[in-house]
Amino acid sequence: MTTVDERRTAPAAPAVATRRSPAGAVLALLWAGAAAVLALWWSDTGSVVGAAGWLTGAGRMAGLLCGYSCAVLVGLMARVPLLEVRVGSDRVARWHAMAGRYTVCLLVAHVALILTGYAAQDHASLVHETLDVVLDYPDMLKATAGTVILFAVGITSARAVRRRTSYEFWYYVHLLTYAAVFLAFFHQLTLGNDLNGKPVATAFWYALYLGVAALVLWFRVLGPVRLNLRHRLRVDSVQQEAPGVYSVVVRGRRIGELGAQAGQFFRWRFFGGDGMGWTSTPYSLSAPPRGDLLRITVKALGDHSAAVPQLRDGTRVWAEGPYGGLTADRATSHRSLLIAAGVGVTPLRALFETLPGEVTLLYRARTAEDLALGAELEAIARWRGAQVLYALNGPRGERPDISAEALRATFPGLAGHDVYICGPHGFAQELYGALRAAGVPDRRIHHESFEL
Repeated sequence: MTTVDERRTAPAAPAVATRRSPAGAVLALLWAGAAAVLALWWSDTGSVVGAAGWLTGAGRMAGLLCGYSCAVLVGLMARVPLLEVRVGSDRVARWHAMAGRYTVCLLVAHVALILTGYAAQDHASLVHETLDVVLDYPDMLKATAGTVILFAVGITSARAVRRRTSYEFWYYVHLLTYAAVFLAFFHQLTLGNDLNGKPVATAFWYALYLGVAALVLWFRVLGPVRLNLRHRLRVDSVQQEAPGVYSVVVRGRRIGELGAQAGQFFRWRFFGGDGMGWTSTPYSLSAPPRGDLLRITVKALGDHSAAVPQLRDGTRVWAEGPYGGLTADRATSHRSLLIAAGVGVTPLRALFETLPGEVTLLYRARTAEDLALGAELEAIARWRGAQVLYALNGPRGERPDISAEALRATFPGLAGHDVYICGPHGFAQELYGALRAAGVPDRRIHHESFEL
């Protein structure tokens, strides 16, 4: 897995036939669902009278949309292949993050408006009304617990908090979303005026939530169980590639049946490592699957990745995937530029070997010592007649120029290239802006960010 057979023929450039992303259709379907939810409120609401009526009416709308948004939130976490591969895991993650913000905002609006409206209607204080609703209304204690959990998930997912917590802590708190949605579900049926006693609306709500639960069960539980029972993955070897960067070769049965492509990733657990079986962490394939072997290359950035060097041969592996859409299927041209930063080189190294046509790789790193897989990249460049360039800091730490002007000067005809980007979120954002300024169309810029 660490060498390239230079006798092979470089990939030829076939006729370009890209698959259209279903992202637009999926978003249209989600917004249509939100419109259908609002129609439930509209069909059940007559005239709205007085401040209390307007407050409770707005609270009901916010509650219905919040309930719908909770289902969408969980559905986006279900790792449905249509979304994870065709739309792209990073885009789905951004949708999930946006849905999470909508959910928390709608939840705040629902609680505040309903309680204020009820207090105005009963001529009671807000504190008295809150205690009355929480303690005396059916299923409200469970709903309150679910609300607290959702707030906790929202707070720990905020970027400022997320940067100060470990991935493992974030992962465990995030899993509580399932419990929060389950606890809050029942009060929607017993107390929701738009659902209670209305068979058609209730059937719609059950279908929505049971459908999402089925997706989670199938794709997050049963699918991975089948995959791992079938392929029996084990650690084959571990080797250092650069300071703090290690490659793990995983051996299994019938690996070709996984259908994994260069540029994709799996979510990995390693049983027997220091707590590495408790969290599922995404790592990209750093080489195309070969025979019964897969390889990932990992930089120590958190507790899970820092424990990778301690893995022993034969350690049992649990994998979920393959995921991600950063593949040759996105290509629209016979010329490609791959731009990697840091450990983001891993999926691009696999693409550098397999992507058809004329390919150039630009690798950004601080120093030459930080260039992981450099010898492999040079070997690949030789046998396929490609080019690999390096953008390193200067002797005093000066950052290399990767502006629009520098990119245009270095890569003639850049606007006609497909550009694949993988690296830290800030780097990818800056580079995207430079590429757009250099005239590269948005449809030809392909990137995935694994920032969670």
